[in-house]
Amino acid sequence: MDHASPSSQHDDRLATMPSRWHDLLELTKPGIIGGNLIAAIGGYFLAAQGQFDGMTFAAVLLGIALIIGSACACNNVIDRDIDALMARTRHRPLVRGSISITQALGLSALLGVCGVVCLALGTNGLTVALAVIGWGVYVGIYSLYMKRHSEYGTLVGSLSGAMPPVVGYCAVTGSFDSGAIVLLVIFCLWQMPHSYAIAIFRYADYQRASIPVLPVVRGIKTAKHHILGYIVAFIPASLALGLASQAGIGYLCVALVMGCYWLYLALRGYRLDDDVRWAKQVFGVSILTITAMSLVMVLEAVVPLA
Repeated sequence: MDHASPSSQHDDRLATMPSRWHDLLELTKPGIIGGNLIAAIGGYFLAAQGQFDGMTFAAVLLGIALIIGSACACNNVIDRDIDALMARTRHRPLVRGSISITQALGLSALLGVCGVVCLALGTNGLTVALAVIGWGVYVGIYSLYMKRHSEYGTLVGSLSGAMPPVVGYCAVTGSFDSGAIVLLVIFCLWQMPHSYAIAIFRYADYQRASIPVLPVVRGIKTAKHHILGYIVAFIPASLALGLASQAGIGYLCVALVMGCYWLYLALRGYRLDDDVRWAKQVFGVSILTITAMSLVMVLEAVVPLA
């Protein structure tokens, strides 16, 4: 019988290390972290208006990234059974068994604690509380219950998804003022058509996993009505930011143009036969819209117009 030598076993362990680190990183959903950091940066600079504090800014970015990574790792544990049923998620580490539940929960706890400490040291109590509330809503209310049992799970999830820009904003102001409220409303409204579009072009996955998202429960036609309605509400909410805080003409122009184009795409959905292609377009423009709005918040703070 062949026995592997100690040196070959050592080599095998070294070979699996990059794969293990990759799997751990995948649990944190880096794409979601990146998108939320852009929104958080926008919120920070909207409030800062040129009064940049490097320590606070670094604490916000690192703290939010760690807390979101923690929430996503925990979500992977909760969703491992339905992930196995969906084509998009069936190769995730917990489904494949390359990472254990204990390891995933340990990673989640480590990232969460480090994120809270980071925010506590570099920001203020309100910022820490908002970040923890966002984590709790996403993990405790949305992932554990609402996602599996109610078509309104998307609405609940939108609250946690809207927290990063509010956290970035409140890290500067230390108060939950009108600007923070408007940011929260904007990002909650944005989340809804964004998420429904995903549910339409991933319809088969959600149906196979028995996840009661609106398109599956009420049909794609009804989902189109809701997408249109939320975009209609999103446009004036995004424009109201100029009245509630320091957003300038550049932001207002970008928000108006992108919002109207998003609305145009939503209306096209009633004339097109290819719902999947249309939903992917709505999803893509939703990303462009919120990214452009966040970046112009930064630009207006860094390079104010005369």
